Amino acid sequence: MTSTDTTADSQANPSSYPLIQSELAGLLKGERDWLVNLANTSALLQLRLPGLSWVGFYLWRGGELVLGPFQGKPACVRIQRGRGVCGTAAARRTSLVVPDVHQFPGHIACDPAAASELVVPLEFDGRQFGVLDLDAPVKEWFDASDREGLEAVVRILLQGTNWPENIGEPVPPA
Repeated sequence: MTSTDTTADSQANPSSYPLIQSELAGLLKGERDWLVNLANTSALLQLRLPGLSWVGFYLWRGGELVLGPFQGKPACVRIQRGRGVCGTAAARRTSLVVPDVHQFPGHIACDPAAASELVVPLEFDGRQFGVLDLDAPVKEWFDASDREGLEAVVRILLQGTNWPENIGEPVPPA
């Protein structure tokens, strides 16, 4: 399937998330390096969720979200808290499912082909490390089952990873 496919049948199957979570746990077993784990997680999600146009991470560094490991076209490099879907999800401290990015006020269009987006904050042990960001070229590609499945993926990733001190910020007040 190409990234320009616009059919609804390219959507994720909710039953794929337990498999993804199991595979991720296997990838993380014995490996706690943050860079390795983020790279493998983005590759696994790109492989197991066909139809995505972009999947990757933005990490808190120096007060802004900075591009981390990803799969897809070159992307925006820095995002301020509260800007775009990524910055808004981080500021609100909640996952965001955006059915149509063109209707999201302040959407940052790194890829003009992106039509929908899902962002999950990476928050663990009193620190916010960044966000997991997924884009699809189909409107309404993501739904509540994707949000729940990817939040579980993020929990596995966060618990299985050692984070360096130069990544992340204290969790902001709600």
